[in-house]
Amino acid sequence: QVQLVESGGGLVQAGGSLRLSCAASGRAFSRYTMGWFRQAPGKEREFVARISWSAGTAFYTDSVKGRFTISRGRASNTVTLQMNSLKLEDTAIYYCAARSLGGDDFRPSGYDYWGQGTQVTVSS
Repeated sequence: QVQLVESGGGLVQAGGSLRLSCAASGRAFSRYTMGWFRQAPGKEREFVARISWSAGTAFYTDSVKGRFTISRGRASNTVTLQMNSLKLEDTAIYYCAARSLGGDDFRPSGYDYWGQGTQVTVSS
């Protein structure tokens, strides 16, 4: 059974930084894609970034390009989202997700496993 556990959320002022971590366990992830999504109050869950576990190829939604960096640590089975220059509109619950081969990188329905989420609040 795959388990994903997020950590690192919190309250930060606009312009600040946070680092989210996702500890993955329960399976070999060499053929998995790992993603980060977020959901703000009253809004749908949206794609933020994803990385292929084997090649480390990353992709970002336009609104976070140049500010967020996704990475994975093979030895630690951890996926990290470094968030810099945070904006008020980045406030949301952030979720780590995993999917095996196939499926849609950019939609929540394309992912098989989810963490419980971690709150990120950006204040002015």
